[in-house]
Amino acid sequence: MSPRPRGAAPPILLVEDKDSLRTMLRLALEAQGHSVIEARDQPEAVAALESTRPGIVLSDLRLPNGDGFGVLRAAKELDPEMPVIVMTAFGSIQDAVSAMREGALDFLAKPVDPDHLLLMVERALAQRRLATENILLREELAARRGAPQIIGEDPGLHQVTVALQRAAGTDTTVLLEGESGTGKELFARALHMLSQRADGPFVAINCAAIPENLLETELFGYEKGAFTGAANRKPGKFELAHRGTLFLDEIGELPLALQAKILRALEAKRFERVGGTVQLQVDVRVVAATNRNLKAAVAARQFREDLFFRLSVFPITIPPLRDRPDDIGMLASHFIERFSRDQNKKPMMLAPSAIEAMAAYPWPGNVRELQNCIERAVILTEGDTIHARHLNLSFKDAAPAVDESPWSQIDLSGTLAVATQRVVAEVERRKIEQALKDAGGNRARAADVLQVGFKAFTAKLREYGLDATS
Repeated sequence: MSPRPRGAAPPILLVEDKDSLRTMLRLALEAQGHSVIEARDQPEAVAALESTRPGIVLSDLRLPNGDGFGVLRAAKELDPEMPVIVMTAFGSIQDAVSAMREGALDFLAKPVDPDHLLLMVERALAQRRLATENILLREELAARRGAPQIIGEDPGLHQVTVALQRAAGTDTTVLLEGESGTGKELFARALHMLSQRADGPFVAINCAAIPENLLETELFGYEKGAFTGAANRKPGKFELAHRGTLFLDEIGELPLALQAKILRALEAKRFERVGGTVQLQVDVRVVAATNRNLKAAVAARQFREDLFFRLSVFPITIPPLRDRPDDIGMLASHFIERFSRDQNKKPMMLAPSAIEAMAAYPWPGNVRELQNCIERAVILTEGDTIHARHLNLSFKDAAPAVDESPWSQIDLSGTLAVATQRVVAEVERRKIEQALKDAGGNRARAADVLQVGFKAFTAKLREYGLDATS
């Protein structure tokens, strides 16, 4: 087998505690043009994974500190598509089988045959190249079809993108978790456009925005005469999403009675319209989203455990904007360009004061709040530069000086109507926040204290970005 140049190809991480075997394997790999990084135990391997991002991991299962299973899990957590080959003694083949069940690509029995190893490495490299090409092709096809653009370079966001790509190649149910305003519907649409169902419909429904007595008919439809006012047959969202994707937003707000019917529809892919007797079969891929802690809701008996497990086959957590500080400027520039175009204005610049204000602000409403903030700033700005005063971010958690009037901390810029709306919104936010705190986080009790309907109260929580912290 002749050496082939590797150029800038990522290295191979070789994890083996025996010096003689590690040296022999390294020399065999380097003779074929591979770059090799060595580690003797799990901690060294994890450090090498984080610092070098290897293309392949080759690890012994038995290590003096930690084991190959720990190396495998660390590699898959860093990059779910990273090929991992494990080595094990002949008498421990069952351990290798267990490793493959956890995601290892293949295993080598000791004593290791170098030629067999090189063939296995070449096969792993070819598989990795093919997976990368498939991802690039799906991205290109999705872009041509107008898939939503996911903006940012944060490592956490990159992991989400990799997970989306991996899920797009399957038909499994995906659960998108994250705070309100992080863009869960955007990610759901991107997943749909990257999948084999891109030519089918994408149907979205917000489970918290529809009254409980109407939600079942919205999801499953109804037959003519099913209830007073049902003059004609109406198909539901499940039916409309046939051969496409059904996005169930705020799935955690589903009433318990309806959760059982959703579960049956997911498992059997069959359901009946309200007032109907005929079983309808649909081919639907479900993507659900929540800003609630569903595990806690299950423990509190507010959400069915069997439905939770059915929905969370492939969970993806979207990071909040405060954990992506380097992406704030990039997102702001994107929104400025979009809203300037919508307003028939020339693209504006961000003044240093605006950049500093955005960097210091915690963004409780996440990307949605940033988008609304920039849209308002583009409308209010008359020149070509957006300053901090245009952003209306004056209500940060900084405490005013003791001898300073609280009115000096309030942004009174703009018209009377704009200033009044801004102050009223802040009073509402603070009052709701205090009521939640006094009620120990119990939303229903807080709504009663404020004498506000529960639906209106939860809508206010979402509006002010308080739903993820309540």
